[in-house]
Amino acid sequence: MNKILVMAGFIFLAACGGKDEKAAVADATPKTLAASAHSDSFNLAFGKMLDSYFQLKDNFIAEKDTLIAQQAVALISDVAAAAVGFQELKADSAVASTAHSYAVSISSELKSIVSEPDREERRKSFQVVSEQIYDLIRTVRYDRTVVYHQYCPMAFNDAGAFWLSNSSDIRNPYLPKKMLTCGEVKDSIDFRKF
Repeated sequence: MNKILVMAGFIFLAACGGKDEKAAVADATPKTLAASAHSDSFNLAFGKMLDSYFQLKDNFIAEKDTLIAQQAVALISDVAAAAVGFQELKADSAVASTAHSYAVSISSELKSIVSEPDREERRKSFQVVSEQIYDLIRTVRYDRTVVYHQYCPMAFNDAGAFWLSNSSDIRNPYLPKKMLTCGEVKDSIDFRKF
């Protein structure tokens, strides 16, 4: 009788395990994005701006001062190109005006990164740029990707600082040598529709 119960238990567990595998395969099916609320040209320019920001973040992680300055210059150009697309937001003049305001502030702060020789001061400007781009994404409701808003409480002598990432993995641009993985995801911006 015990052998029958043990066999029945194994069969039950095997049957349950088989169902879980099928469910996992079904969940792995890629989802298709719905049409964007923005034009293709807007999405292309805004996506390029975000990619340029992520490269700047990576240069802060690598602590490559020359590349930080070069990427900040590239990002200034990409912000200007994205700002041209804000014209399509004129249906809501407050959104368009706010987006342009962020673009001007971001460019100004990036110029500080280019001209500032001290890496820690550059990081402070990068923190400001990060917060402004975070607000810009939420303002225009960019809907082509997920952007992660991440935070390290120990940055700037425990004052804390935010940055953005295209991955939920933590790679801290403020303390890369001491605490590369220090931080947490505080928010994920995801306006995509499936």
